Amino acid sequence: MLGVTRRDRKRNVDIMKTLDISLDKHIIEILRIRRLTYFGHVSHMPAERFPHIALFGRTEGSRTRGRRRKKWLDNVRENCAATNLTLVEATRVAEDRRF
Repeated sequence: MLGVTRRDRKRNVDIMKTLDISLDKHIIEILRIRRLTYFGHVSHMPAERFPHIALFGRTEGSRTRGRRRKKWLDNVRENCAATNLTLVEATRVAEDRRF
């Protein structure tokens, strides 16, 4: 994220201080916030944009046998459930925001 490589020999604690990430916040919570932020950004886009099509589009065909792979949208559904929203409600909230 900062362009820091292992050759720079910076400690993780120092990088987290630079990014203003405290150890009080759990990394899962940070990922949840960023995932929902990006979901709101993409769902607010016009329907012709490729990220919007990729997020809400459907593909044809059948899947292989076994357990289904977890999609990005499945993670968003779980994060919305953690905030007591359905996916449809979260999409409406994202589309209704004002500039």
